[in-house]
Amino acid sequence: MRRNRTGQTLGKPGRMVASSGSDTRHPDPGPRDPGPRTPNLETFPNPHPTRDYLIEHHVNEFTSVCPKTGQPDFGTMVIRYVAGPNCVELKSLKLYLQSFRNRGIFYEDVTNVILNDLVACLRPKWMQVQTTWSVRGGIHSVVTAEHGRR
Repeated sequence: MRRNRTGQTLGKPGRMVASSGSDTRHPDPGPRDPGPRTPNLETFPNPHPTRDYLIEHHVNEFTSVCPKTGQPDFGTMVIRYVAGPNCVELKSLKLYLQSFRNRGIFYEDVTNVILNDLVACLRPKWMQVQTTWSVRGGIHSVVTAEHGRR
């Protein structure tokens, strides 16, 4: 089992898995690193629950780690939602997002994990999480995950 310099598991060399829905095969990243205990997201009651209004939070410095190479991934994130009963408290959101800093997780997974956690906590009418990643190997990636209807 390979490990990066922080001791995170990177997967077994040579072991391959098929990606869902295609015949393409990819090196198996091994078991997911759950990372450190995730800080709790805190909420406060929506001050205008009878009105639908858009809330946007822009995260200009988001980092995680590539689970295959152990290299840092740098990106930005925009969280958009129409609040249901709760809104997210920003300091807890910042600490929650920082918990991914040393976590080995793919772009697609981290975007959906964050969406799932926020939806479970806030119960929004609609939510979108969009991550935009720095160029790596000449490839620029943007991942958008959505919940509900706007």
